[in-house]
Amino acid sequence: MGLKILPVMLAACWSASSVAAAVDKAALDTQIQQLEQLHQQYQSELEKLKQERMDYEESVDSDSIASLKAMMDRVHIFGFFRAKYDHDDREPIGSGANNKHFYMDLEGKMKVSEDWSANFQIETRKGYTVTQSWRNGDNGSSDQDGTLQRIWVEGRPGGVGVTLGTKWWGYGFQAVPFGHAADGVQLDYDVLPGWNAKAFWLRPRQGDLVTMPNSSDISIAGANLTGSLTDDLQTSLTFATNDNKNDAQKMDRMGAFELQYRLTDDILLRGAFAMTNAEHHNTSQEYRIDYKDTDLAQIGSYGIYFRYIDFRRYGDYSHDDEWGSLPSDAKGGILGVKYVLFKNVVWETFYSVQERFRSGGSDAGAYRHLFRTQIDFHF
Repeated sequence: MGLKILPVMLAACWSASSVAAAVDKAALDTQIQQLEQLHQQYQSELEKLKQERMDYEESVDSDSIASLKAMMDRVHIFGFFRAKYDHDDREPIGSGANNKHFYMDLEGKMKVSEDWSANFQIETRKGYTVTQSWRNGDNGSSDQDGTLQRIWVEGRPGGVGVTLGTKWWGYGFQAVPFGHAADGVQLDYDVLPGWNAKAFWLRPRQGDLVTMPNSSDISIAGANLTGSLTDDLQTSLTFATNDNKNDAQKMDRMGAFELQYRLTDDILLRGAFAMTNAEHHNTSQEYRIDYKDTDLAQIGSYGIYFRYIDFRRYGDYSHDDEWGSLPSDAKGGILGVKYVLFKNVVWETFYSVQERFRSGGSDAGAYRHLFRTQIDFHF
């Protein structure tokens, strides 16, 4: 009896599996038809989009696109943000807490024509301590409140460079003869291949920061010649004169001589010597050696440097004081390192020991110890 039932059961199972297979095949055919329909709809929509793109490109005037690109090329915005920390001696030996700050430099270059461009610079400094002398009144940091402090034009009509306006001016390889903001005009010309001559007239705007007393009340006229003596050796010569009513500025002439020598692919040597006709304390000098250098586009690139300074009280017109780290009437050394942490982000740290007030006074010969670290984000 059991053996007779077995074939019946097997036949029933086979029949059920056949029905299930037929159902699955019908469902699969339905899905395939749906996919084919979706594909046809996609192809149809794609053809419509292609046609719309062609219609749009045909409707857009190529001259309009070129005009738009030209307008975009006329404006160039760049600069950097800096976070800085100083561990410095108290005033007057050091700068105290004055240089613990966040800072942004924002600059713009607007193309006027093929020969001319208009420029601006905005500096904004925000100290994160309350004991900063520049916070107090108009004699403090009113020139760094986020306004357009510096505006000037640059041009090169007929091969003669012209710069006119208010800007930061620096002469020489290390800005030892002059390196501060001023109102002025400059003409420059490439006299020979690799040689450029400049004639300038300046009126300093930061009289409280520069070497000469009351320097914001005087005018400076001078010339600079910079060029290559060999492929690896460059020189810069600067000579200038200034107003000196009743000997208030202590000098009325200044000259500077500088050399820059590429010793190897990784070692760069620089030296600057300036001298005025002041009666005393009338020389300034700086010597620097750099090993390697940073490349903002190359993460991990670095540079190490050592600087020796000897800035006498009246030894130059107005060297760049680099946020108080290079004061006048000081002698000492600076050892520093720079490192690219991320693309366009560079970290710098240095330590400096300086003998201050060498020309005399109650703090004559006192030593300053400055540690500074900062991170710059370039854009």
